[in-house]
Amino acid sequence: MTARIVIAGAGVAGATAAKTLRREGYSGEVVLVGAESGLPYRRPMVSKEILAATAAEPRTLLESADTWPALDIDLRTDTSVEAIEPDAAKVRLSDGTMLGYDRLLLATGARPRRLPGTARNMHTLRGVADVNPLRAAAFDGGSLLIVGAGLIGCEVAATLAGLGVRVTVLHAGPTPLDRVVPAVVGEYYRRLHADHGVRIHTDVLLDRLDDTDTGVLATAADGRTWSAPTALIAIGATPNTDLAAAAGLAVADGILVDDRHRTSVPGIYAAGDAAARFDPALGTHRREEHWNSAQSQGAAAAKAMLGVDPPPLEAAWGWSTQYGVNLQFAGRFDRAEEIVVDGSFATPSVLIQATCADRPVGVAAIGRAAEFRSARARIAAERESGMGTSP
Repeated sequence: MTARIVIAGAGVAGATAAKTLRREGYSGEVVLVGAESGLPYRRPMVSKEILAATAAEPRTLLESADTWPALDIDLRTDTSVEAIEPDAAKVRLSDGTMLGYDRLLLATGARPRRLPGTARNMHTLRGVADVNPLRAAAFDGGSLLIVGAGLIGCEVAATLAGLGVRVTVLHAGPTPLDRVVPAVVGEYYRRLHADHGVRIHTDVLLDRLDDTDTGVLATAADGRTWSAPTALIAIGATPNTDLAAAAGLAVADGILVDDRHRTSVPGIYAAGDAAARFDPALGTHRREEHWNSAQSQGAAAAKAMLGVDPPPLEAAWGWSTQYGVNLQFAGRFDRAEEIVVDGSFATPSVLIQATCADRPVGVAAIGRAAEFRSARARIAAERESGMGTSP
């Protein structure tokens, strides 16, 4: 039988894995299966350039259309893996095709979390298919209510406010972006949004969202209300583990994998947003949802499938651009014992570093790219050394 690796999911993790297999010299079949109808694209652009319609399609793609056949990668779009038969080492695709595999990579990604209720005018934003309905609804109504001031919520707010839409944001936490940066950075972004006409309400515990004759009414537990013709729900994502669970793989908050991306079933690997990789520094599994993490995990999983030692687990890192201001962040701030701010948000040119037991665990920067890279490298080195509490 011809050697074959099947990859379920054509996001950045799956696409990077496919390309890495070829770069590492794998000569067997590579089948990359993607549920979306178009070519693999740069998902971080969905909430920014794609939503704003400022980027031509070729710039949004991971690779040009002719790259995949040139690499002899069998890219099957508008198709998904519907079932896995681990004992037979086969998968069933949505078009009915049965494919045998030597190794299988699950890069099934995640889906947006939803709020209870069925308000007609609620939207989520995960892929390109979500863009036009959200944009049309926001422009038609002239205003948008966003639930969640994380990366997606804040980026959409900045994008649509820049296009003239009136935006209000409701956030359950104490400051915007509080999952990835410390409060001092979140407060800066609260002011930045306010300067552009966006009001971010924090510490909002929503009781319900209801349909009204004019759109959506949000009611908080303390009785406060907000209304708009349409709403975007941006409260994070849930890993797509149903396929793995149905096949008997171990899952929790993600598909559980070891530090070589191996699942509990031999021959099956997982990477990207759907995977919860074992972190030796913490002694537990953890899942990352950043583009860069998915990209590096896809490459590491491909190498592991070929018997190549993957690199150490890096400190999670990402970026966000809002109103032309680029924020970079790495590591984690939830275990920080001390946070040091160097520079000024007025410029803005600022570097924020977090330490625990006098060792670096997190960094955020605006306008300090070189210093950010150095700080991120120090966090990675600290992780590799295995000393102290690592992110």
